[in-house]
Amino acid sequence: MASNIPTSNAEQYVEERLIVGLFTGSLLQHKDLLDMLEDVDSRMVKEKTLLHVGVGLGRADWVEELLARGADPEITDDAQQNALSSAEEMVRQFPEDVDRSKVLKLVSLVHRRDQVILRRLEASSSRSTDHVAPVASPECDIESLKSSVDSLRREMKSLVQQLRSSLEELKVQVCGRDALLHCLEEAVTSTAEDVTSIKFGLSGEASLSQPASDPARARRECVDAMLRRTTIVYGSGGDRMCRLYERLYDGDDFTACIIKCLSGDDRVKVMVDFTSDRIGGMKEKVVFLDGNQGNGSEWRSFCDFESDTVYLGALVRSGDREKFVCSRLAWALSQLSLKLVFDNEGRPYGGGDVKSEREWMRAVEEAKEERRKGGGGLDWYINYALDMRTQLAKVNYLASAVLQIITYNGSTDGRAILQQQAPRLLCLYSNNVMGTLLAKTKR
Repeated sequence: MASNIPTSNAEQYVEERLIVGLFTGSLLQHKDLLDMLEDVDSRMVKEKTLLHVGVGLGRADWVEELLARGADPEITDDAQQNALSSAEEMVRQFPEDVDRSKVLKLVSLVHRRDQVILRRLEASSSRSTDHVAPVASPECDIESLKSSVDSLRREMKSLVQQLRSSLEELKVQVCGRDALLHCLEEAVTSTAEDVTSIKFGLSGEASLSQPASDPARARRECVDAMLRRTTIVYGSGGDRMCRLYERLYDGDDFTACIIKCLSGDDRVKVMVDFTSDRIGGMKEKVVFLDGNQGNGSEWRSFCDFESDTVYLGALVRSGDREKFVCSRLAWALSQLSLKLVFDNEGRPYGGGDVKSEREWMRAVEEAKEERRKGGGGLDWYINYALDMRTQLAKVNYLASAVLQIITYNGSTDGRAILQQQAPRLLCLYSNNVMGTLLAKTKR
């Protein structure tokens, strides 16, 4: 990558790129640059090394990789702070930050290991000088010590790589199980609501009350509530619209949650044109989250964040199937649910939630990396999200792509596609978004 860069500037070029990567990029995208770095402990601004910067930013993955490559945690910057003291300071400032706690554990582990090595070498040297005249200079002892430490660091790198591989396999398994757990959670909740409650009357005898709720009735109420929030602007298709909502309710836990959530929110409005497969007759111009403008005649569905309105062109032309119209509806409704529930301009996390923001940025970066490796073989909606100009648009459209992919391909196949193409995205939606939507669902 640096073959066209003058040799005198190559190292500086690599260091500058790595600094930028530490602030904004994925570790996966910068491993080739790390391989080109001649000295992992090279000093930069304010005498800091890459390890200093990684510790300060709380980038646990970067810190782990740098330590595995032999970065020295004892080096101090111009403020006389080494990696350990800096990591301790970061944990004091951000006690709830899991990544910064992980960084401290990593640096502490390497620090303790190096201290043990030094004590053992000093003890060995002391025993030798008690009986044998010294034959080596202090410089030789230091070189021997450095060689031993470097050898152990190489061994640590190998162990870390093995651990990382095991963690990635475990992550894939956990993501798959998360979806099953959500299914189980809803089933248990539904069962608990249907169990008749026992009450004791004045006579002291137990009496049975009616079930707290009926799943079929709850489904009907949610669909009816969505129909009341829906206006058919052109054509007629009340039964078809009802069928679309029922299909979303029955299709998957994710889509059912969206219907339950939006059916209880009076702000929601859905405008439908059954005479066209585009929305141009209802909304001539559309403005996307990244600021770009488009023509409504080119779009089948659209979520207008300013008016909390979803527009849908619901005509099924030759070659199209109803599931395609349903998937477009799911995409737009999902966008609206993120805006109304999280109240953060459409982001799939609350304002000030730095940890979730960082996780979504990583999901975006990993999806980009997957697209680069696969030559653009990702689902169209994931690619569309990645092409947005702003991070707001990227994360909103990426989260909404989950619902579209599952609705169009079916629950089982859709989840399999997401697990293969964007496992972190599926985990984030399952663990973070679904929990918040369920908590705020009124029905």
